[in-house]
Amino acid sequence: MLPADRFPASARKSAFPYVLTGALLIALVGSLHVAQADPRRLLEGDALDNVLRFLRGSLPPRLSLDFLGLMVRPVLETVQISVMGMVIAVLIGLPLGLIGTSTLSWSGVLHERRSRPGRWLVGFVPYAVARALSSVFRSIPEYVWALLFVRAVGLGPFPGVLAIGVAYGGMLAKVYSEILESANPRPLEALHASGAARPGIVLYGLVPQALPSFVSYTLYRWECAIRASSILGLVGAGGLGQQIELSMRMFQFDEVATLLMMLFVLVTGVDLVSGRLRAPFLR
Repeated sequence: MLPADRFPASARKSAFPYVLTGALLIALVGSLHVAQADPRRLLEGDALDNVLRFLRGSLPPRLSLDFLGLMVRPVLETVQISVMGMVIAVLIGLPLGLIGTSTLSWSGVLHERRSRPGRWLVGFVPYAVARALSSVFRSIPEYVWALLFVRAVGLGPFPGVLAIGVAYGGMLAKVYSEILESANPRPLEALHASGAARPGIVLYGLVPQALPSFVSYTLYRWECAIRASSILGLVGAGGLGQQIELSMRMFQFDEVATLLMMLFVLVTGVDLVSGRLRAPFLR
């Protein structure tokens, strides 16, 4: 005789999967209506004519030496915007990420000897402020930040640098704190049990675990900053984006094709460089 099942399956079936599926289908249908997502519009007369006009105008791309020479400065400007933007982003994101990490600020093995009121005032309040600031910085797109900074400091690369620095600083802070909070706690506990001080626990237990992910994600964000700096040029922040906007406005599609090719080469080059920089940390 078989023993009785200690945990018999419930005879009642949950309706939650059906309700969730129905809600998702309703949301999908509603989104199609509100977003007016209709691929057939791409094949309508005017849209198709405009696409064909762009393709005819962009071939062949403009590769004359005088035009390529004029584009050297915007290319360098795009790279400089991304590099300076990332420097500011790291300067914002690193301290916010460290303060916004619960295991470093107010909970976990590093704070077992601190009283509860001390944890709240010295640890949790700065933690909450850092998390709120990083949320504000990353919730506003870099495009909107650029519009604000153009009003503040005028046209040119500087508002683009500030826009990337602030928006990406919030993103880096969020990811840095999540990397630190997901670190394996066992090395920290072992160092704590052996009597190591708090800086030593962080330096020898936490940093070696987090550093490869820090480097990898920061370099990935640099690639994104190259693309973002070209978009920010559309609002007057300089670089390749500003040249693309000017060429589009003048219907010089052969120049647009050349500029897009330059952007592709730039992003691919950054991808290769970041891959070489990332490799030693991932071994």
